[in-house]
Formats: sequence, structure tokens, C-alpha cells
Amino acid sequence: MSRLRKPGIRRGEWLELMPGKLPVHEEGGRISAALLWLEEEYGLNRKWLASLEAAGGIKLAGDRLRVHGFPPKVSQYFPVLEPVKVLYEDDYCLVVHKPQGVKVHSDGVSREPALSNLVSGLYSSRGERVAPEHVHRLDEYTSGPVLYAKNELARRQLDKAMEEKRIGRVYVALVEGAVPASLRLIDEPIGRDRHHASRRRVSPTGKQAVTRVELVETHPASSLVRLTLETGRTHQIRVHMSYMGHPLLGDALYGGSLQYLKHQALHGESLSFPHPMTGEPVVVSDPWPAAWEEILAKLRSAE
Repeated sequence: MSRLRKPGIRRGEWLELMPGKLPVHEEGGRISAALLWLEEEYGLNRKWLASLEAAGGIKLAGDRLRVHGFPPKVSQYFPVLEPVKVLYEDDYCLVVHKPQGVKVHSDGVSREPALSNLVSGLYSSRGERVAPEHVHRLDEYTSGPVLYAKNELARRQLDKAMEEKRIGRVYVALVEGAVPASLRLIDEPIGRDRHHASRRRVSPTGKQAVTRVELVETHPASSLVRLTLETGRTHQIRVHMSYMGHPLLGDALYGGSLQYLKHQALHGESLSFPHPMTGEPVVVSDPWPAAWEEILAKLRSAE
């Protein structure tokens, strides 16, 4: 577990920290010592800190160190003033629920607003000049929590956590057939399907992909499973479960039945990440879609 760090205090656009007495290093004065402390204490990128300092974004006053961590910024996404469900928010992070059928960001073709448009609208309605950037994505027809970084400091820390596989994602899915309780791990590489532009497939030349499987319940012709990603390949859960003979209900692209759903029965149940400032673990849950209760009732009673 990573060592926890002091959160500091936000004062308007500035983050105020109390590093204590900073030793002066040979390569520079107190500012150089402050940059080194920020790098060592918070794991911040040295080049970014240097560019921030060059722009007047780091100040020392006595024992107080101030970092320009919350500059106002206008979102690149057109604001759409429609409701968005906020699951978690602080000065650094935002987690919102992405409904099924909503893209994380626009593909330039669909006229329907994307989640990024709704998030932009959220801050526009508040009169706040904040431009969050998504840290990960979900497929258009997968519902669940999406993590956003609200400023550059948070984005860099969360991107780093993503690269180091310290952002956890747990899903639930309805799949075809009786999944054996012995199926606990799927470790099969995934690559593009050269015969279909939208598909992925298990391929010996693909990238490593690891999915952990937990059987929650079985029905006469289907199962409810909980899945934890250790890697984040495109369509990973859909490809892995189809490869094991248990395609997701509604997932026609990978052989799933359309009897109960028209799109894959996949929902992000929870998201965990180290807080970009303190390193403290944050866990955010997202309740199952309400429609699933009706579908589960039918599946449990199916002959």
C-alpha cells in the first residue's frame, strides 16, 4: 500500500502545502528544493513542475508552498444541460454514472450528446470554469462509473495510476449458459479481428489480457458473474466470455442472444483508485441498472 500524503488546503486557484524546512540543494535555492520535495513527496513529474514554476505557478512564502493547481479552464466539449448522476466529487476528481447507450465522448457522427457534453453542462450550469478529462472509457452500451480528472495535477496522477494498473474496475454481467464455479481466471491475449473492423478476438499475437471471474448465481440457461479487470483491452470482457463459451446476453457482435436485451448486459459495479493528492484509496459504487431486476426475474424462472 502506498504511503498516504498530506492533502494540503485549497485557497482559490492555489493549493497551499506545508513542507516544513526545506534543505537548499547544490543545484539551486529554495524553489529548487521545493520542486524536489513535490516530486519526492507527491510523485509529480519534474518537467511539469519546472514548466509550472517557469510560468509563475509555484510560490514560496515562509514555510508555505503554493502551487497553482486549480486554474480556470473552459471545456472543449459543448455543454448540454441535461441531468448527470454524480457518484463522487472533490476538488480533484469527478465520478459520474454513464447510462447504457451514451458514448463517453462524441465520435463526430452521432447527434446524441456524449457523457463529456453532459459533464461540461454540469459545470456550465454551476458557473464553474472546470474542464474535466476522462481517465478511462466504457463501451457505448456498457453502463457504470467513469472517472474524470478536474485539473492537470489530478490528470497526471490518475493517468500514472492507470498505467501502473492501480485503478480497479469491477463489472457484473449476464451471460449465456451455466458458468462453472471453477472458472476463476481468463488469461488470453486479445488482438484485432482482421475479418471484422469492430471486433476483437483471442489471438496468440495479441496483447496480454487478464480477467478474473466470480460466479454470483446460475439460472436455467444463463449466469450472473462478477468480473474484475487486470488489464484494459478493448471489449476485453465481451471477448473473454465469448471465447469461454458464455457470450454476454444481448451482445450480438460476439454471439450473444437478443432474447432479453438488444445490447450487452454489462455494468460497471464499482471503481477504485488512489486519490491523486493523498494516495488514499477511493472506492465508488454504482447500483445495478433498474431494468436488470425484471430481466433477472425472467431468467430465474426460465425453463
